[in-house]
Amino acid sequence: MEKPENSSKAESTAPNTGARTGAFGNVFGFSGVKKRGHGSRSWIKIDQNGNAKVLELDKSTIMRNCSLPSRDLRLLDPLFIYPSAILGREKAIVVNLEQIRCVITADEAFVMNSLDGSVMQYKTELCNRLQASRDQADELPFEFKALELALESTCTSLDAQAKELASEIRPVLDELASSISTLNLERVRRFKGNLLGLTQRVQKVHDEIEHLMDDDGDMAEMYLTEKKEKMEGYVSNDSDIENIPSVGVKWHSKSAPTSPVTPVSPGAATNESQKLQRALSSITRSSRHESFTTTSSQKEDIVQLEMLLEAYFVFIDHTLSKLSSLKEYIDDTEDLINIKLANVQNQLIQFELLLTAATFVVTCFAVVTGVFGMNFATPVFNNPFTFNWVLVLSCIGCGILYFCLFMYFKGKKLFPI
Repeated sequence: MEKPENSSKAESTAPNTGARTGAFGNVFGFSGVKKRGHGSRSWIKIDQNGNAKVLELDKSTIMRNCSLPSRDLRLLDPLFIYPSAILGREKAIVVNLEQIRCVITADEAFVMNSLDGSVMQYKTELCNRLQASRDQADELPFEFKALELALESTCTSLDAQAKELASEIRPVLDELASSISTLNLERVRRFKGNLLGLTQRVQKVHDEIEHLMDDDGDMAEMYLTEKKEKMEGYVSNDSDIENIPSVGVKWHSKSAPTSPVTPVSPGAATNESQKLQRALSSITRSSRHESFTTTSSQKEDIVQLEMLLEAYFVFIDHTLSKLSSLKEYIDDTEDLINIKLANVQNQLIQFELLLTAATFVVTCFAVVTGVFGMNFATPVFNNPFTFNWVLVLSCIGCGILYFCLFMYFKGKKLFPI
């Protein structure tokens, strides 16, 4: 009987504990532990006809419709900062290029809605292109059109940022080369940090496109329309096999009692077997022809996609070259500043050496004055011209010594004169 009492006590204690927890939570601003769930986000859905629609979709819906793992959708989360990436999956292409984050399928594209101008420009341009090419024969499938526009928008945006940064930093560098000041040095330091960040972003897009061009398997995964048509062809072939009429031969179990059946004539059985063989041979020929056509078209499409990626690879490589040349210009300016500072330092060393030599000459005169100011008897002091001769000889000797020191330091190139 003690167990029920303990259980009843525990049951009676649980509500009090919950009440205390709720009170504690109310004091500190939360009413309890909130379960983690899949929050809905705003997506722009664009179909093949160029129709756009804003939807509220959660992560599980996108994962279920596009057959994507959660780690791929985590790349598109705006709360986290991930580098640029283009991933080809079974039924979708995950694109994370700067501000453009989208999931592209064979029939539609889901673009993460944002207040950024590049996202709205991407949506508007993609809708206009799809509507314009609706009645025109276009070799590119839907997924390649959306991917091409994403690459075009990203490369154009990065190139515009590179041009703007170059137009801002070059006048500052020219001004710094002419007059070195703390304000100009601070501005160059800030611009150099911006240049480093922009170079890293451009380099990541450059490496991602290069990685796709080097891997034929990743490019083959991006043929979503072709894979969808191939899958539909397999389904139709399976339905054709199921619709083949069966031969009029009946199998009977050995253990089960057999009922009397009407025998099948040999001619009918032969006709049915011939029909079956013709049906199977036609399906085999069609499947072989379809596989051969698919393989050849896949190779052509891989070449076509590679040419598409190569165009934007050249574009982004040109942008990267401009940023590299701008960095070299900054390094050259820094080298020029260091040379000027070294020149000023040499001039200071020159002035210091001249002062040292002048101090030595003055010290020589002070020695002569001190010797003639001594209080001891010597016949040299009785001659009135002795001081004059000593003074003249000291001046000549100091001048020769100063000239020798000057020529020595000039030969060592410690200061340019």
